[in-house]
Amino acid sequence: MAFWQSIWTWLGGSGTSRNAGDQTSGPMGYAAPSPVEVNEDSAMQLSAVWACVRLLSETVASLPVNVYRKTATGRELAPDHWLSLLMARKPNRYQTKVEFFETLMLNLALHGNAYAKITKVGGKIRSLLPLMAAQIETKLLPDGSVVHLYHADGNIDALSSDSVWHVKLYGNGIVGKSPLAFGRNMFGIAQAAEQSVSKIYANGGKPCGVLSFDRLLTPAQRASVRENFATLTTGTDDRLLVIEQGMKFDAVSMSPQDIELLASRKHQIDEIARWFGVPSILINQNEGSTTLGSSTAEIISGFYKLNLRPYLERIESSVSTWLFTPEEAALYEFEFDFEGLLRSDLKSRLEGYRTAVAGTILTPNEVRRIEGWPRVEGGDVLLSQVNMTPIDKLGLQAPKGNANGPQDTQP
Repeated sequence: MAFWQSIWTWLGGSGTSRNAGDQTSGPMGYAAPSPVEVNEDSAMQLSAVWACVRLLSETVASLPVNVYRKTATGRELAPDHWLSLLMARKPNRYQTKVEFFETLMLNLALHGNAYAKITKVGGKIRSLLPLMAAQIETKLLPDGSVVHLYHADGNIDALSSDSVWHVKLYGNGIVGKSPLAFGRNMFGIAQAAEQSVSKIYANGGKPCGVLSFDRLLTPAQRASVRENFATLTTGTDDRLLVIEQGMKFDAVSMSPQDIELLASRKHQIDEIARWFGVPSILINQNEGSTTLGSSTAEIISGFYKLNLRPYLERIESSVSTWLFTPEEAALYEFEFDFEGLLRSDLKSRLEGYRTAVAGTILTPNEVRRIEGWPRVEGGDVLLSQVNMTPIDKLGLQAPKGNANGPQDTQP
């Protein structure tokens, strides 16, 4: 017990996951409250958050997934493996493979944790059903075991770690840190700015203010003035109001120009993109400069390599560790087909294939498989250019019938 207690403390207390937008204070909470309440639904109403999460989710979900069988000479596709069959059809009764990984990435990008309920039949996994991370509390128990508490409809179900596939971002090793929770102040500021803009437009852009007089009014007169001149500060009524008898209107609220609301909203887009590791240009923020490269292609390539690749590696490693048995992990590998994202134009690819075939790196059929073209007879043999001859062999007699060298004239 003492051993697990020390591990428990080293991991940071109970190792409990924090639900998205948690407003609690104290050691496991935050010192300052967010300007407004932040949760998954409110954050996703921000266009930058929606764009970042959608980009990450849809890109990962669109990648082909493969299971490879390790062999003495390398590896080969294993379409008959149970995970290949599961992903080829549907991971659960409700979702396709694309929808499944979209849900997985949605939770991983927002909450830092993604969960899927494992259903087995005859000891084999037959279904992977995503569970919403905001409804799950993951705890490390004093005996060293991990349990997932699933909150739904007022009930709490305790799920063992063997029955839940848990993918997590960096954290304490038990749960991943939630970008939505740790960035809640920034998300709250962005939400508050959006609400301010909504109020300004709903109010016709009118500021609040003070209507002053040069004499004392009775309560009845004050009520009459409020009723007759309310449209100075509220509503979208644009009637011309005539102010007389020494009345004067002074605005007391700051204008959008004064608080630089437009500039603030643009800055929030960059801040949100930074939290998700997405270059601003990929969510249609075209102002400013970038350090990833001078062209959009270089920016996209940098995003794929620096941001998407860690997500893919995390999921691949988790599959091998938690979904495969130790025997399967020794024989099989799960992998996203990431190279499809980095494919160049057809002309550049053909030039690269030409070099790979001539250099005995790829066979013609391997090239055709990469492009999705049908196999050809005789295309499984490595080829080499005849004219690539060592300089000390130049001029020597070539084999009979070789048009590229001298012919044999001996009888």
